Amino acid sequence: MFIPLPFYTPMDALHGLEINSLIDYLFKFFFSSIRLSSFLISSPFLGSKNIPLNAKIVFSMVISFFYFGYISDTEIVVSEIDNILFLVITEIIIGVSFGLSLSIWFSAATLAGEKMASSTGLGFSQMVDPNTGGQTPVVSIVLDLFLISIFLSLNGHLIAIDFLIKSFDVYKINSGLPPLSLIALGIEATGAMFYTGGLIMLPVVGALLLTNIAIGVITRSSPQLNMFSFAFPVTLLLAFFILFLSSRTIGNAFAELTKNALESTETLFLGI
Repeated sequence: MFIPLPFYTPMDALHGLEINSLIDYLFKFFFSSIRLSSFLISSPFLGSKNIPLNAKIVFSMVISFFYFGYISDTEIVVSEIDNILFLVITEIIIGVSFGLSLSIWFSAATLAGEKMASSTGLGFSQMVDPNTGGQTPVVSIVLDLFLISIFLSLNGHLIAIDFLIKSFDVYKINSGLPPLSLIALGIEATGAMFYTGGLIMLPVVGALLLTNIAIGVITRSSPQLNMFSFAFPVTLLLAFFILFLSSRTIGNAFAELTKNALESTETLFLGI
């Protein structure tokens, strides 16, 4: 015998999403997380090998939950779902292009550090770079950490993620391959990398060049002096002293580098 309960109401069906709508939402979330994951893996700050790949994937999926409503109205044609591999490759190209462009911009610090290290004789003092996993001079690692600290203090990581969210308005999930303007993004980043790296290392390298000329003149007039034991401490102390004096200037250069990188990315990547 069935006894009706006062709080129980029989339901014919469970209200909720239709199965087709649910599959459509899952596809949109999947493709949006691929774009963000590709960016995080290739970005200069979160792309470090010290951060596990599983953590990057989980982090990208968590962020995808927050901006999923931003792209939920995007329609995916049924005929394109059959070609999932094409859509996945397209999303990877967009995310990696954005991340690699920032990585190229930030390579200016590594370039300047390697030249400083070779000029001061610190080229043999190397450590494992957490970003690349290879052997990198200590000066380059210090400058990289300095640049990343300035980038994070200026909320550059939040601006970069915001650009990536806005990219869904420019490069929709079902819009096909991205245009060739992404190639111009990498070309401009490469030119800016060499230009900024040259400006950062110029004071140290120029001062060391004059110092080496003076040491050469001194050792020429006094052949009994051991050039290696005399020149190496002088150039090393001078390099550290110049870096100490120019730390504020280098910080301003890194802040300007961050600003130019984000503005260039906004112009070429988003077309704004």
